[in-house]
Amino acid sequence: MGAFDTKIYRNLFKEIGKTDREIEEKINLAKETFFYDANERIYHEDGDMGYLVDTGNNDARTEGMSYGMMMCVQLDMKEEFDRIWRWARKYMYMDEGENEGYFAWSCQLDGTKNSDGPAPDGEEFFAMALFMASHRWGDGQGILEYSYHAKDILKACIHKGENGRMGSPMWNHENHQILFVPGSTHTDPSYHLPHFYELFALWAYDEDKEFFVKAAKASREYLKTACHPTTGLNPEYGNFDGSPMDKELPWGYFGDFFSDAYRTAANIGLDAEWFGKDEDLAKIPVKMMNFFGTDLEAVRCTYKVDGTPVERPVLHPLGLLSTIAQSCLAVPYSDSKDSDFAVAKRWVEWFWNQPMRKGIRRYYDNCLYMFALLALSGNYKIY
Repeated sequence: MGAFDTKIYRNLFKEIGKTDREIEEKINLAKETFFYDANERIYHEDGDMGYLVDTGNNDARTEGMSYGMMMCVQLDMKEEFDRIWRWARKYMYMDEGENEGYFAWSCQLDGTKNSDGPAPDGEEFFAMALFMASHRWGDGQGILEYSYHAKDILKACIHKGENGRMGSPMWNHENHQILFVPGSTHTDPSYHLPHFYELFALWAYDEDKEFFVKAAKASREYLKTACHPTTGLNPEYGNFDGSPMDKELPWGYFGDFFSDAYRTAANIGLDAEWFGKDEDLAKIPVKMMNFFGTDLEAVRCTYKVDGTPVERPVLHPLGLLSTIAQSCLAVPYSDSKDSDFAVAKRWVEWFWNQPMRKGIRRYYDNCLYMFALLALSGNYKIY
């Protein structure tokens, strides 16, 4: 049973001995840095709108925009939420063509689309953030009728290509797995969000609810096959049977445990926190923690899913540390020195002592840092 039923959210920082004041100060500093610090912020305002910058690529992405909206819901920042949503709808949303109903995954900072293609993780987070905004603040009118837009996004994700409608859906209708991009023949394990699908099954249009019941079950089963039975590592991109994608794409090979893949552990942790429906899935994060061992430097290496080191530089070590720390939500509390929680506690302590990243590559790392900070303090909630 998880927080969806109990309404109780764990605060792992308190479980390792941090005070309420220390936790509050840490969250406030991170919020100020991420949204408002002149030198380190990711969020920027543009008239009555706002956007988040991928600082490594100098663009705005649906990943970051939807992440920013979710952070704003959790932090009760309605003004910033509305600004980000207005920017996304004005510049990213596509109202015609093959991808009508989706959002262009990358735009220049003046709003010019870099691509007409969508990235499904953006749509997932847009929809969930909008539902939660509706429940926390209430629906407004037009673009601010949050729940209507959330349902419409999910409708497009499922029904594209049906009844003569152009385009392709974001889910494979045969196995109920989310796709890397619409029409692709592989998936991205970090896109699998069963804890979101449980809620979509309650809040989507009535005709779409049963699909998400099946998607939640399918994703939990998929993740148990995608994560290596010994190391717990998962590939960045995977085949539908859970094996690492074994072909090279035009932009590189992505069958290893690399940047996208880090998010899977965090998702498993949040699924355990919110719903706690799959004990076998919840055991995976400890395997990963044990694989990396007691040396924090281990997160600076790239690996194949079986743990074989790869000569490829890690781009986001703080992101990896953050997601492993968030996955500790899957580990029950224990005061025994020989328990799994003793292992998890070390990762939470490491995360607590790690500052936010500075410099050109800070965007992805600090997004994952913010989510871990909220989750581990009991502030990543269902609204």
